[in-house]
Formats: sequence, C-alpha cells, structure tokens
Amino acid sequence: MRRPTPTARDSADKPVIWTVSISRLFDLFRDIMLEYDDQATIEPIQLGFEEAVTHIRERLSTERCDAVIAGGSNAAYLKSRLSLPVIIAQASGLDVMQALANARKITPEIGLISYQETMPELADFQATFGLKIVQRTYVTEEDARSQINELKAAGIKAIVGAGLITDLADEAGLAGVFVYSANSIRRAFDDALELARFTRLESHRGRNHAVADTLRVKHRVGDLRGDSPAMQKVKQSVFLFAKSPATVLIQGETGTGKELVAQAIHSESLRARDPFVAINCGAVAESLLESELFGYEEGAFTGSRRGGHAGLFEAAHRGTLFLDEIGEMPLALQTRLLRVLEEREVVRVGGTRPIPVDVRIIGASHCDLDARVRSGQFRADLFYRLGVLRLLLPPLRERPEDIAPLAEWHLKTALAALGVRPHANLHAEIVACTPLFADYAWPGNVREMRNLMERLALFLAAEPLQALTPSFVSSVAPELKPTATQPLQADSSPVANPSKETFAQVLARFNGNRQAAANHLGISRTTLWRKLQGESEHA
Repeated sequence: MRRPTPTARDSADKPVIWTVSISRLFDLFRDIMLEYDDQATIEPIQLGFEEAVTHIRERLSTERCDAVIAGGSNAAYLKSRLSLPVIIAQASGLDVMQALANARKITPEIGLISYQETMPELADFQATFGLKIVQRTYVTEEDARSQINELKAAGIKAIVGAGLITDLADEAGLAGVFVYSANSIRRAFDDALELARFTRLESHRGRNHAVADTLRVKHRVGDLRGDSPAMQKVKQSVFLFAKSPATVLIQGETGTGKELVAQAIHSESLRARDPFVAINCGAVAESLLESELFGYEEGAFTGSRRGGHAGLFEAAHRGTLFLDEIGEMPLALQTRLLRVLEEREVVRVGGTRPIPVDVRIIGASHCDLDARVRSGQFRADLFYRLGVLRLLLPPLRERPEDIAPLAEWHLKTALAALGVRPHANLHAEIVACTPLFADYAWPGNVREMRNLMERLALFLAAEPLQALTPSFVSSVAPELKPTATQPLQADSSPVANPSKETFAQVLARFNGNRQAAANHLGISRTTLWRKLQGESEHA
C-alpha cells in the first residue's frame, strides 16, 4: 500500500535522523527504520568513514539533520569529525552471548574482534560453556584485516563482530557472526529520537545550537582505558558517582585523565543531555576568572560587553561545571564559589540580582589539597563541601599491566590518524618493548604515553619498513633508556627532590623550547610556566 506523502509542515516538525553504514548493519537499519517512520524522517546513507563525513558535511550546508546513527569504528570516526550528534549503536551483553552461542554451533574455537577494547567479563562465560574465545581489538579497517588473518592462521574458524568485521571474515573464508540484534538497533533509534526531539525543542526556544554542541561531552566510560584492578575500581566509581547529584573531587597527578573521568561521570548521569562546561582555574588570570565564572553586568568594568555577559555557571545550567586545577583558585573566589554551592544562585560581577542555577560541580586538582588547607591556601569549608564524593586516579606507574595495552592502542590510533597501516605483528613488537616501557616512571602519565606514541608514529610513517624494536624506540625516545635521568614528577617540589631534574633543567635540555619541554613532561605550557615560577620563588 502506498504511504501518504507527508506535508511540508509534517516534515518541518518531525526530527530528521540519518543512519550511516556500509556493511550488513545497513540492512538492519533499513528494516528497523520502518517502525519509526511516523515519528521521524529517517534516511539511510550507505557510506562510511571519510566518504560519509564529506557527504554529510556537504548536505548540512543546505539540509537539516538532528542526529546520526552508526555503529562500531564507523560511528567513532563520524563522532570525532561531525558537529552534529552521533548515536553509537551498541551491542548488548545479551547480543554478544547470543552471537557466541551461534558461533559455537560452527566451532568451539571462536574469535571476537571489537573496536578499541576487549570484554574481560567474558572469561567466566567461556569457562562455564567450555569455549575458547580469542579476543582482539582494532582501530582501522587494515588493522581489523590483520587481526582476522592472524586468527585464521591460528586455526580460528568463526569470527564474532560488527558489520565490518563479519564482512572481512567472510572475505577471508571464515564464518562471520553478526553481533547486533534488532533490539539493540531499536535502542539506538530511541536514543536518537529522544536527542533529536530535544534538539528541535531547544531550537524552537531560540537556543544557539552551535553553542550547545560545543558544551557536549566527547568522552564516556568506554574511553577510560585499562583493565587493571585500579582502573576497574575507577570505572565502578564513575558509575556510582553518576547516580548521585553530589559534588565530586577528583585528585591525581598531571596526565592521569581527570577531565576524561569528569566527562564520563556526566555522560552517565541524568544530566547527560545538558551542558558540560570546563575551565582550568590555573590557566586563567585571576582578574578574568571571576567574570568568566560568574558573568558580569553591563558597565561592570572598562571594556565590558554591552548588555552584560553570562558566566560559566549560567552556561552550565542543569548540567555540569568542571573546575580543573581548583587548587589554584584565589581565596576570594573560593568564598564566592562556596556561596554558590550553598545558595544555588550566582550574582554577576557588578550586579545585585541573584540568578538561580542548577549546576553539579566536579572539581579536580593535581596538588595536595589537604596540605593547601593546612597552609591556609585553600578554604577548609570549601574543601569538605567539594569532597562529598572523592576519587583518586592512579598514576600509570602504579598500574603496570595497563602500560602495554595503552601503548598499543595509542600507537594504532596515531598511525591511523596519519593514514598508516599498522604492522601485522605490531602487538608482538609492543610486547617486546614492554620491559623498556615498564622501567620508565611516566611522570606525565597517560598524556605522556599518548604524546610519545604520536612521536613514534611519525617516525614509523617516515620509515614504513622499520620494526618497532626496543633499540628503535630508545633512539626516538631517549628518555625511556634506563640510564637516562628520569624527569621531575609534575607534582614534586624541586626543593624536596634535589636529586631530580628541576623544571628549569628540563627546559634547558630542550634549548628553551617550552612546548617541547611541556610535551616531554606530559604537562601543559601553562603548568610548566607555573612550575618555573615556583622554582624561581624557591631559589
């Protein structure tokens, strides 16, 4: 029966959703979208990765789209390159179990290939059902193809995964078992529909969608990489803290991922659809920090914007405000922040009218706030008000079992960004370099690891036939050599650690290049400048 043609009014009011896929997921999308035909204008796009990005960007110049649905690596690629919301279709635990059960009918030896991270919880499942499940991860299509070839050489007959994986498995002469179910795709459509309706509602209210989009989180719990007990505990805390509206204080060394954890908490909370606003309290001049946080009225100071300006508390209304390096906040502003936490209202600079705000505060600091409280540099009442929920992030050196997987993932990601195909035996090469990585203290933690892997990727791209050997890594990153002087801990005091390099010495080693020195230490240029200032004061 022919469906009635929608009127122009119907089309204007209904949310617009595009599905993007190139594999057998395309057929599943197409089947499910018929169920939502009366609720949204849905169009399937049979493209992937860069072709899809180019196609969507061109169409967005003349057309409206409220949300995109995609799966696996294709979804991650689109999410990092498009400004509109991308809903990732995710297979549930039941989907995985069902797919493994179907694969078991073919062979007891099964390969499971997932995007970026494995599923450690499957250990109990395979032991209970007597399965041999070999798990692998991939970042790019070539990486996935390499993993499949290795599993085939090892005697694996069936591969469980998303559309790209099953297509490549079929090409390799293996049985590809699709992991998605219709219910999982329906959940993705429901999420996209909810988000699209919210976006339409906000646009009717006159909110600037471009601004709202910049306040959306980019990281979720899945981006917290590592399967060590310490990281499992962090992930559990994220899920637990997300259920509470209480303030959170995250502490950890530079580069441990404090903002990433804050975004993960927000994304799992009931505020996930609302803004996530972040500011580094140590990177903004004291004279500007107050007006940035609380806003200002017209004429509050010379050069103030006509009509005044809303601060970050107002921008984060109903969402989350992340105050990074809160230990650097001046005492006067600490007093104002405490009042906001207690009264749930702000008064703009130069104003008298209190403005109600509904904001969850997540603070973070790399320094010892207890010591700052004792020295009078941080208000005790604010410290206890912030630290209702506390989370201490472990440094990389305290979770050595995560070092090799992190190095492999960051290197593959860096190579993919350069358009370079990883070596087929890259995993084995990383394992061979693990002792070199494990002997290093990683003062810049995961950020330093990422920076180092990006450096290695550049050299590997320049020398395609070069293997990732310990000697090659040492030549590119001499700081990893056991005989090299370990750089100063970002949280250390040069006075308390006279045997280690000072920040000034590290800067001198890089011929005064602050960016290079900051990258080496795994800290920002602002933090390096602050550390140099502290050394000069102690000198």
